[in-house]
Amino acid sequence: MINREVLLEVKNLNVTFGKGKNRYQAISDVSFNIYKGETFGLVGESGSGKTTIGRAIMRINEVTGGEILFKGKPISGKISKDWDREITQKIQMIFQDPMASLNERAKVDYIISEGLVNTKKYKNEADRLEKVRNALLEVGLLPEFASRFPHEFSGGQRQRIGIARALVMEPEFVIADEPISALDVSIRAQVLNLLSNLQKQNDLTYLFIAHDLSIVRFITDRTAVIYKGEIVELADTEKIFSNPIHPYTRALISAVPEPNPYKERAKTIEIYDPKLHDYMKNPPSFVEIEEGHFVLANEEEIALYRKRTTIGV
Repeated sequence: MINREVLLEVKNLNVTFGKGKNRYQAISDVSFNIYKGETFGLVGESGSGKTTIGRAIMRINEVTGGEILFKGKPISGKISKDWDREITQKIQMIFQDPMASLNERAKVDYIISEGLVNTKKYKNEADRLEKVRNALLEVGLLPEFASRFPHEFSGGQRQRIGIARALVMEPEFVIADEPISALDVSIRAQVLNLLSNLQKQNDLTYLFIAHDLSIVRFITDRTAVIYKGEIVELADTEKIFSNPIHPYTRALISAVPEPNPYKERAKTIEIYDPKLHDYMKNPPSFVEIEEGHFVLANEEEIALYRKRTTIGV
């Protein structure tokens, strides 16, 4: 296997909300690496903890256990001001809802350049205006849009403004939190292609959060499947689709609609029941079933999954 540079490491991550009786563990012992230049998918149902992980990496949600490393240096917990300023620039987020993530009272010029102003990442006013202009052009918008307000744009255009706001900081790592789920179907492919082209042009690394598996298959290199705050399976995206091992992954993939009506009618949808796992006496661990293919399983399940992998069922 080729040695690739690890850009981001998530090690035994735990995120807990509330205290006492109201305490809720949203993320439980999650670990994964993201390699430089790849698009890493994080997929699961609503409420599974996908966005919580993204917000923990962005330092919006407090990490209650484990650590997050960027370029080998911790970014969770207390860090130096200089390192905080650097990762504020190097790690950016594209939010799910383009309607809610843009300040309705601010012009596009201010929205895009707010990060530049906060980190003083421009030489003078002319340089700031040039950076905003270039960011708008990169996402396929006209420079004159800078003088308008968000309500004057469509959903797809708003999301492009959100992408421009992230790009203007010249990041290395971008968290795309369901960036197309609030858009019309006709606009989704345009935004996905834009993200793909920008990745090549700017040497970006993505964490792509989604619940739509067909989109994950289209844009990601590797995918982690998350269920109730735990990663249950992780592998190359095509491997996840060609040989899903964990019952939850199989259930998710079986629910993806088929374009062919005959295949759609003939397919069997699998229902995931967490009670099928007996973890009281024999708790699970995250193990490598085959090269680069990890699954959450106990000893009995490991033997079964390995056998299934061998015969390709």
